[in-house]
Amino acid sequence: MGLNDTPSADRIHIGIFGKRNAGKSSVMNALTNQDIAIVSDVSGTTTDPVLKAMEMLPLGPVVMIDTPGIDDEGELGALRVRKSYQILNKTDIAVVVIDGAEESDEDNALIERIRSKNIPYVIFHNKTDIMPADLTEKSGHYYGSALKKQGIEELKKAIIKLSGTKDDGKRIIADLLKPLDTVVLVVPIDSAAPKGRLILPQQQTIRDILEAGCISVVVRETELDETLKKLGHKPELVVTDSQAFGKVSAIVPEDIMLTSFSILFARYKGILETAVKGAVSLDNLQDGDKVLISEGCTHHRQCEDIGTVKLPKWIRQHSGKNISFDFTSGTEFPDDLSGYRMVIHCGACMLNEREVRYRYRCAEESGVPITNYGTAIAYMNGILKRSVEPFKDIYDLLK
Repeated sequence: MGLNDTPSADRIHIGIFGKRNAGKSSVMNALTNQDIAIVSDVSGTTTDPVLKAMEMLPLGPVVMIDTPGIDDEGELGALRVRKSYQILNKTDIAVVVIDGAEESDEDNALIERIRSKNIPYVIFHNKTDIMPADLTEKSGHYYGSALKKQGIEELKKAIIKLSGTKDDGKRIIADLLKPLDTVVLVVPIDSAAPKGRLILPQQQTIRDILEAGCISVVVRETELDETLKKLGHKPELVVTDSQAFGKVSAIVPEDIMLTSFSILFARYKGILETAVKGAVSLDNLQDGDKVLISEGCTHHRQCEDIGTVKLPKWIRQHSGKNISFDFTSGTEFPDDLSGYRMVIHCGACMLNEREVRYRYRCAEESGVPITNYGTAIAYMNGILKRSVEPFKDIYDLLK
């Protein structure tokens, strides 16, 4: 997979924050050597976050995010400020752009908010070409002019230093395999499947299997039984789409390990243990409880949509209770979860690890159990214990 093919969720997210007219868009353009963001002398030109996936050499694949000013005013301004602060939840490195030599109260409040979220950050004082000659530079701060490309290389080096290493050694599935192991991937093709392509988690899993020097066999659930017979040997692992979990579990012999794409990615993003513990809470739902079902991306809803149609039906059947549901998608995620009995999140393939962990942490701090689609479906099918068998530490939680 080349740099340009790196999924957004696996890219370093660099957010650019500051007051209106501090030059955030100019800094973004200067860092990328592209005219990505609109630059204007008019305050508040950037009214919505602007995200651009690109290469920032020598750092590699990144997502650059230009944000509205944190000092915007009025009813619409307040909404824009909220959008900017929401971007912090997915920001791996923050660049604080200050208009002039001295930080304002708004700048300092922003810096404190970034610190409270433990986000690595760098401060860039923009427009030094029009600053007084007696400017006293502060250690750890960077100074320059985005429009004149002054100080930009130093700023870029600081960002690269904060990024650390890009390769943390985590694998989706390869660490569970030995060279030449066979993995059968079960990929249903129905009305909800994207026409002409596989969804991102399936693509990434196949790539990880190939990089491990292993054999990937991709089939629909309708051909799974015959495929297992024709292989001539037992595969080391079967991975299925969550929606086919029940059917696939009935076909795959008990002596073959079985898991799902959703569970693999929950482990990859570091939230599998929380998701497993949260799934058990499905047994505690009562009449009148409210459940939040949240998705990390936006897409056209279909008549048999898993989030808004199938999951609510399955949860009501499993619990036997009259449950109500709220739904969110994309960047929208409630600040206050106290009104919910539990949260069920999608596999979050389009969210980076920082934002996924933020959402799970919000639930944990609110005392609200949280799980994901695949883990919940496995639990309701009575096969969660089997589906986490490849991960001994998680498997032991269900003994």
